[in-house]
Amino acid sequence: MESPRIIAGVARIVRDVGIAEELAQDALVAALEQWPREGVPGNPGAWLMATARHRAVDLIRRRETYARKLAEIGRDLSQAAPPEEPAGLADLADPDRIDDDLLRLVFTACHPVLSAEARIALTLRLLGGLTTAEIARAFLVPEPTVAQRIVRAKRTLATRNVAFEVPYGPDREARLGSVLDVIYLIYNEGYAATAGDDWLRPGLCEDALRLARVLSGLMPKEPEVHGLTALLEFQTSRSAARTGPSGEPVLLRDQNRSRWNRMLIARGITALGRTHRASPGALGPYALQAAIAACHAIAHSYEETDWTRIAQLYDLLAVRAPSPVVELNRAVAVSLADGPAPALEIVDRLAAEPALRDYHLLPSVRGDLLLRLGRTREARAEFVRAADLTRNEPERAFLLRRAGECG
Repeated sequence: MESPRIIAGVARIVRDVGIAEELAQDALVAALEQWPREGVPGNPGAWLMATARHRAVDLIRRRETYARKLAEIGRDLSQAAPPEEPAGLADLADPDRIDDDLLRLVFTACHPVLSAEARIALTLRLLGGLTTAEIARAFLVPEPTVAQRIVRAKRTLATRNVAFEVPYGPDREARLGSVLDVIYLIYNEGYAATAGDDWLRPGLCEDALRLARVLSGLMPKEPEVHGLTALLEFQTSRSAARTGPSGEPVLLRDQNRSRWNRMLIARGITALGRTHRASPGALGPYALQAAIAACHAIAHSYEETDWTRIAQLYDLLAVRAPSPVVELNRAVAVSLADGPAPALEIVDRLAAEPALRDYHLLPSVRGDLLLRLGRTREARAEFVRAADLTRNEPERAFLLRRAGECG
């Protein structure tokens, strides 16, 4: 939970994300050695941060090549109190400072010297704390490919002496698209975890939403920044209703809308309004997705949802940001606006897409469409296939239950 914040805080000192990750792991080892003997400190996260930062300072002292950087750190870090002393902990745990460091880490990992795929993979690893397997699942690519991207990205940032900073002017604009993609992928991993015993990982959603809000304040004239923020506000508003008593997934049509967070919905509407004011013309991909989410948020019931409008927005999204996943989502909207038959035609065309070959939501959507068409035996087979493909235990149980309901 604390790893991304520690890496970000230490990277500001050592200016090397690979070394920062190692120092964060060293701090964890120190905790595993000391806490059983001395007890868990009152603020474990601050203790870990202080330990990692002191080790960073020690490392800089030991290496002559870091002498210049040590001078830049200043007297406050060189004379900082040891981890067990409370004096320095409050400052290290300052939420505002954490947000700044996290934002710097995102922009550093999204530097143009890296490929787009490497930028996202590296930031998901460092900031989101995801495993290589989880990142591969998000990318729909083999795990060794992601591992190679991460290793090469760290090496490239170190050898090219990339500054640990939030850029300004044209450089900021150049990196913004990747930064937004990173934040969205982090959020998605929290919104529907690709693996494990929990369907939701709220910590990731909170980090992504906080970063989106910080970015909105940093770049108030960028419509897509507000679009992403609006999208995450709307999505987060449904969190309390998305799981049942045992953590099982609850479909949108079955959710208790009285449990939706109206404050977050209001924040989403405000952010979406900023998107329109910043760009009176055509909406970007994130703003379009936010507009789709707004249709759900303002509907009093599942039946009252404006599915025709949602299908139209997906048509626009398919033009602005074409992808197999967008097309699959468009099929769902079409099924509710025009019926399952035309939607099934869209899904069947997607069956040949290599990127969706192991994507469990493809057979899941197809199973739902077949069930609505009365083709229960085929629907059952699709739900079983989807259950075999997912690595998330609550989702697997949910899909097997749907297969059982088909008879």
